[in-house]
Amino acid sequence: MRHFDWRSLVVSSMMIGALAAKAEPRPQYGGVLHIAMRAAPMSLDPADLDQANKAQADSFARRSLTMLMFDTLVTNNENLRVQPSLATSWQASPGNQRWQFRIRRGVKFHDGTPLSPEIAAASLRAANPAWNVLADADSVVIESASSGPELLAELALPRNAIVKRNPDSTPSGTGPFHVVDWQPGKKLALAAEENCWRGRPFLDAIEIEMGKSFRDQMTALELGKADLVEVAPEQTHRVSQEGRRLASSMPMELLALLFTRDAASPEEKLLREALALSVERGSIRSVLLQGAGQATASILPNWMSGYGFVFPTDADLPRARHAREQVRTIPTWTVAYDGSDPVARLLAERIALNGKDAGLLLQPTAATSDLRLVRIPLASPDPWIALAAVATLAGVPAGKGQGGSVEDLYASEQSFLATQRVIPLFHLPASYAAAATLKDWALRPDGTWTLADAWLGIGKP
Repeated sequence: MRHFDWRSLVVSSMMIGALAAKAEPRPQYGGVLHIAMRAAPMSLDPADLDQANKAQADSFARRSLTMLMFDTLVTNNENLRVQPSLATSWQASPGNQRWQFRIRRGVKFHDGTPLSPEIAAASLRAANPAWNVLADADSVVIESASSGPELLAELALPRNAIVKRNPDSTPSGTGPFHVVDWQPGKKLALAAEENCWRGRPFLDAIEIEMGKSFRDQMTALELGKADLVEVAPEQTHRVSQEGRRLASSMPMELLALLFTRDAASPEEKLLREALALSVERGSIRSVLLQGAGQATASILPNWMSGYGFVFPTDADLPRARHAREQVRTIPTWTVAYDGSDPVARLLAERIALNGKDAGLLLQPTAATSDLRLVRIPLASPDPWIALAAVATLAGVPAGKGQGGSVEDLYASEQSFLATQRVIPLFHLPASYAAAATLKDWALRPDGTWTLADAWLGIGKP
């Protein structure tokens, strides 16, 4: 019988290991990462995130930017499950009306101030004036008059990051990077925090150019002037075909028509119903969005609620015309769109043509209007929080309290849609393209990116 030579196996294994190590270089420290983004925030304070304020409008890039500098008490991992961050543990009283969060020791803000329960409580009160938040020994306590089962998901939102607000109004955080240069709305330069409680990041610095169009961002990537850029939904197919490194989140953005006021009469309700029935989502998705996203007639995406598919998305022109024919006088509605969005005008014009087929009169405009074509980044992967945030934006009561069953969630969304303040059109993912030299960055399912383990290499992967 032939004997097995284990020594040859050891040598072969060592050679394979050496080749693998050579093929997959280890992360290295150093380098400056260049990022471009459309948003042009005028403040770095997480509590200033406001969907209704264009200068501080919420966006996935804005949320990601916040988490480079600040930390929350709890955070979501890559599977969107809550895990500890600045709070090491927590417990809720029966009924979820009182929550206690034990604060992590040894954490310091970028200005050297130790993290304390008092600072954390003050930060949360500033972001949520309606909350009853207090410091208790080594913990933060949050009390509510009603059950708050969604509190953990709320605390994971970037807007609830813990901030030390200095007398000069500059915010200081505990995140992996600190501010070295801030030109509001234009540029932000960050440097690695050497003593970050999570460990020093690999990157030495990050420079972010703001207010850049999708086209300018892609040009910067092609010229090697940017390492990470946003990609418009309608461009993802082309970018992927070009062989670029592309990453997309779950559908986390709602593209919808938002009316600026309630319907003033039964006749106006019929006209809004006719408009909702006239939109040809299928052809719009195929032609204008180049197959990106998912057509929808619901506020929440199906992956989040589990029932989004029950809302019909196909146009029904006979029903739309029937509703329209019950109204004698047809007003001309103006439809506003974002002039900086290259596809928004085309979308508004196509919707106007669809409405015309049903006998409606719509005029696209970039000025004030009766209704707006809006992109709404859903506030959270938690369906109750996401639904409540869209309702608040639309000026509609959120309905039944959070934390109910799927049936309760469905009933709440139906009640919201019955107000006819919003006509959902599409759910879109957040997409990014990265240079070949950017290694180990991650795009979460909720559309935010993390650079905690990112590093810069010198060649193609």
